[in-house]
Amino acid sequence: MNMERRCILLFAPVVLALASWLPNQLFAEELQEAKVTQVVQDVKVVPSGSAARTVTVNETVAQGNAVQTGAQSRSELTFRDQTITRLGEKTIYNVGGGRTIELGSGQFLLYVPKKAGGAKVKMGPVTAAITGTTVVGNVAPSGIVEFTVLEGTARVRLDRVGQCLLVVAGQKVTYDPIAMRLEDPVEVDIQQQLGSPLVTGFRQLPSTPYINVAIENQRRAAAGTGGAELARAVSVSGAPSIGAATPEQFMAAFSSLLVRFPRDEVCDLVGTAVRLRPDLADRIVVAAVTTGRPVRGYSKDYKQPVGKEMPCDWVQCIVDAAIAVVPRMADEIIYAVITAAPMLRDCIGEPCFPANRFIPPYIITPLTPQIPPVSQEQPPVVHHGGGG
Repeated sequence: MNMERRCILLFAPVVLALASWLPNQLFAEELQEAKVTQVVQDVKVVPSGSAARTVTVNETVAQGNAVQTGAQSRSELTFRDQTITRLGEKTIYNVGGGRTIELGSGQFLLYVPKKAGGAKVKMGPVTAAITGTTVVGNVAPSGIVEFTVLEGTARVRLDRVGQCLLVVAGQKVTYDPIAMRLEDPVEVDIQQQLGSPLVTGFRQLPSTPYINVAIENQRRAAAGTGGAELARAVSVSGAPSIGAATPEQFMAAFSSLLVRFPRDEVCDLVGTAVRLRPDLADRIVVAAVTTGRPVRGYSKDYKQPVGKEMPCDWVQCIVDAAIAVVPRMADEIIYAVITAAPMLRDCIGEPCFPANRFIPPYIITPLTPQIPPVSQEQPPVVHHGGGG
């Protein structure tokens, strides 16, 4: 069973890469140049091999150039696919190729539209992969990196020591250059994050509705609303409590909520349900992506095509919400979804490691026998030929 699951998980990224090769090639060109859409005080462009000069609104900054902001200065750059990068004061941003955005130092906000092909943010030794997400971050002169997700999800990696963390809306992860590791994600108040000059000093973000949903989900989680509704539904099923409910009773209660919950609140409901019954995480996710909703152009029994489709970002949101609660069950959750709905394999991103730990390098044992070293105190005996 484990071998089968591993094969599926290894095969899924290959299928995704082959199925979406052409769109990704088209998307790859869209972050090679950006238009400067806002300038506040001292903002300069540093062309490759040339001296810095003042940048102006509507100017195009091409690949290989850098944008640098001075003290109490800010700037906004907009790419062709409407990806937005905002720079805080004393920030250096290098315009790269493909879908990679590199921050040399300073504060930034990045918004990547849904279905835009995603992007990678390189912050020194830390790389974050995002898809349809709004994030803020800071690369300090000391080497400390802070990365916060306002809406959507991100996979933050420290590849040189083998770390990967799933970070969801309302979480911040910090890289400590002294310990040389990523700390565990911590909860942050999204509403407070919106007081940043990178939000208030610019036009409204296109992702504002998604951020508002994330704020409402935080409020509901703090108030225990989702848990209270699940408790009531479980009570109706005849169980005395959520913990005492049989798997069938809890799943029946959860499914009864799914059919009437607003779609933009389902991910939060999934996270709450998994937190209350982690033993049922895989079944909870499968129910969320299949109950009463068409899946990627297929009917509920996954055989007959239908007119509607389930967006991949919604599927990924559900899967990530569960994995964020119980990272150790990432393999089981993904395997369950792919088994129940094979057509969703292309919607599920590569999982991070089940725990925040270093992954030991794989060392190949040499095949040649080891020759013991010769002792310095007892030189080897040399046998001379001939009689004597």
